[in-house]
Amino acid sequence: MGFLYDTSLAGFIILTLVLGGAAAWSTGRACALTWRPLFVLVWFIFLLSVAVRFLSFALYGGTLLSVQHWLIAFAYLVALALAGWRVTRTNQMTSQYRWLYEKTSPFGWRLRPGADDSIA
Repeated sequence: MGFLYDTSLAGFIILTLVLGGAAAWSTGRACALTWRPLFVLVWFIFLLSVAVRFLSFALYGGTLLSVQHWLIAFAYLVALALAGWRVTRTNQMTSQYRWLYEKTSPFGWRLRPGADDSIA
């Protein structure tokens, strides 16, 4: 047991980091693909973090109502979900509006030289 996990290290890595992380990344991508706002993503990740903590309790004998371990799982899952959301949103903006924006990194885009994105 450690500060980051309350079960075995292997259980924490498999359940929270790998399975929970993959689900968080996929949730972030799904929210970006359907143009949902970020507060919806945070709500979905809250529910996912509760599910991950429950599975840790049910499968590995961890504590169910540990706020410290839930916050650690929640912070990790939110970080991965936001990364998945941003990468997907960057790809959306630069592919659907390729005459207006160009990709600068996996997480960002900028206005193309000479382009104007003002409405009026």
